[in-house]
Amino acid sequence: MSDGATARGSATEREQARKIAEGLEHLSGFGNEHSSEAVPGALPVGRNSPQRAPLGLYAEQLSGSAFTEPRAVNRRSWLYRIRPSAAHPAFTRTGNGALRSAPFAQTVPDPNRLRWNPLPEPAEGTDFLAGLWTLGGNGDVTRRSGMAVHLYHANASMQRVFSDADGELLIVPERGGLLLRTEFGLLHVEPGHIALIPRGVRFRVELLDETARGYVCENYGAPFRLPDLGPIGANGLANARDFRAPVAAYEDVEGPVEVVNKFCGNLWAATYDHSPLDVVAWHGNHVPYAYDLRRFNVMGTISYDHPDPSIFTVLTSPSDTPGLAGVDFVVFAPRWLVGEDTFRPPYFHRNVMSEYMGLIEGAYDAKAEGFVPGGGSLHNMMSAHGPDRETFDRASAAELRPQKVDDGLAFMFETRWPVSLTPQGARAEHLQQGYDDVWQGLERHFRPLH
Repeated sequence: MSDGATARGSATEREQARKIAEGLEHLSGFGNEHSSEAVPGALPVGRNSPQRAPLGLYAEQLSGSAFTEPRAVNRRSWLYRIRPSAAHPAFTRTGNGALRSAPFAQTVPDPNRLRWNPLPEPAEGTDFLAGLWTLGGNGDVTRRSGMAVHLYHANASMQRVFSDADGELLIVPERGGLLLRTEFGLLHVEPGHIALIPRGVRFRVELLDETARGYVCENYGAPFRLPDLGPIGANGLANARDFRAPVAAYEDVEGPVEVVNKFCGNLWAATYDHSPLDVVAWHGNHVPYAYDLRRFNVMGTISYDHPDPSIFTVLTSPSDTPGLAGVDFVVFAPRWLVGEDTFRPPYFHRNVMSEYMGLIEGAYDAKAEGFVPGGGSLHNMMSAHGPDRETFDRASAAELRPQKVDDGLAFMFETRWPVSLTPQGARAEHLQQGYDDVWQGLERHFRPLH
């Protein structure tokens, strides 16, 4: 039975969408070989592509990796749909809006520490796709390497369908819940959750509140996976069973539907005579998923010193160098601080990796002010950064009792290459002036013994 196409726009329509979102079932596990059918008997048994697929459906494979990549990293799903994806008219170029792609060669890479306030309010009728605004990135989208940092601010649900051939989209909501209608079924995410839409998967974003705002990492490289745990052992960090994949749900909708495809950095559009979200059953491991960041099992010291922030890695996109990520997704989740004789906030640091940080809620424990939810900071490779003066003074004098840090939720996109800004990112009105001032007044305390 189809879930139907929910109307989008009014408060009543948002309430209907939220009711659907809050009643969703899901499949548990990361990287699993899932299977799901919205109609009993829609999945073929014992083979992927029978001579006649069940219920008059079309069998179609969606490959997220090359056929011959090792089994451990191979990504593919079989879809059983009302019409094959090939049944569509030609795509034509459409406007990119504020969405940009690598290579980002229009500005000179900037070694300065930079910080932005949240995106300004969007024009009325701005949906998720129109609300995407690219800050910068690295690599080359045509070579499937690198990443881009986007933000979004929307006040309308999508009526069109979008897919990204250039990379997977890691969506980090900061304000407003989202109902994601994908080819595989429906996902519900709120601020404090993340959603991952794999490369090439079609989807639509419906707003559950009047506005929605957040961050997106577009990963051009190897798909995100769970990091190896090494000496941590078999458990910890993000547990595979806490990731939620959708159960099959389809739209059997006749009539014009705009479908937008991002390909080699540009948007292309076509008008279908049906909804492409018409998958009745599927099986495989190239699937969307969602995750609640508050379920992250934080590791940390129980003796002294502040461990490196790599212990906060939720997902990693590996490069061809072992241990060097194309991009890591890191979360600073609620945790206890108990280190003895230890400066507990993040330490002063220069890093070969480049760090874009965002704030979902509350405050970040290394910045007393100026870093607000919906905003972000960029510390490119070897740019010196760390706690501001107020934080340093307070932490240096604090009585070191066990302390629960639970008044904020921050994250980081950490990447192997410098992040080059787009012209709009470099010249944005919401780019803060005088960010360097937060480190002014860090006094000289050196007193030689002799």
